[in-house]
Amino acid sequence: MLPMYQSEALWLNFSTSFVEGRACYPFAVKVATGKVDAVTGETWSNGLHSSPQDYLVAPTQPWLDGYCVEKGTIRQFVAMPLGSGYTAEEQVTGEAEHGGIQIIVYPMKREVFERRFPKGRHMMRSRAAGASAELGDLEVGTALEMGLAPGGRMRQEIFADPFDFSDWDTTASSRCYVHVANSLVWRAITDGAPPTVPPTAKEYTRAGLPWFDYYSDGQPVEGSGTLAKLKSVLQIGKEKGDVPLPENESVTPENVIGLVTDLAPGQVREGRF
Repeated sequence: MLPMYQSEALWLNFSTSFVEGRACYPFAVKVATGKVDAVTGETWSNGLHSSPQDYLVAPTQPWLDGYCVEKGTIRQFVAMPLGSGYTAEEQVTGEAEHGGIQIIVYPMKREVFERRFPKGRHMMRSRAAGASAELGDLEVGTALEMGLAPGGRMRQEIFADPFDFSDWDTTASSRCYVHVANSLVWRAITDGAPPTVPPTAKEYTRAGLPWFDYYSDGQPVEGSGTLAKLKSVLQIGKEKGDVPLPENESVTPENVIGLVTDLAPGQVREGRF
């Protein structure tokens, strides 16, 4: 269960365990909201599919900020009341049934991992683990159930699977259904206050806090035609005459930290000045 304020934005951060002397163990991760795949826009189904690719690969993909609407671009995950017409689920299926976030993870086959990552040759470690909510705008929601809707556009690449499709063990998996609770529901369930209302993007930038630009030599997947047709929270709000994002302003990040992976030993890249 995850507490979120209405129109708060969410990102998912991925990490995998480091196998001593080898590498970080690879996993295929499927992410959906309201049982709509965040990469392809297809309705939820167990298992992996390669055409189109409906999953991410960790640790190749360090994090996911939103729906893959086109090559190199996502729309942020934004919490909105289920049934209000904003969520990706409602826009794709016409129903407000599931809400929340669905995640299922498949490991690489052990024999494949040991063959691909011999001892002593691969020592790259993953980023820190975690899943967190960030850069919200907003006001407290009143509906009981919450889903995720497409927010603003951000530059982010969803990387193609660098391994063979047969490398994944689809007979072994672990899945999780994350319920999203607004502040009122969270208080009723836990008898405690939810986290502080997050800063707006403008407040975050003004404080000099860092934005991150991730670079990898991996190939990005094409965006989803289905997800590209989704209307943003701001667009639907204008159509409804609502103001779901009262403090929504685009920003130009100044404190940008570049993160680079897939470098050969001793290889460096130019940084930002």
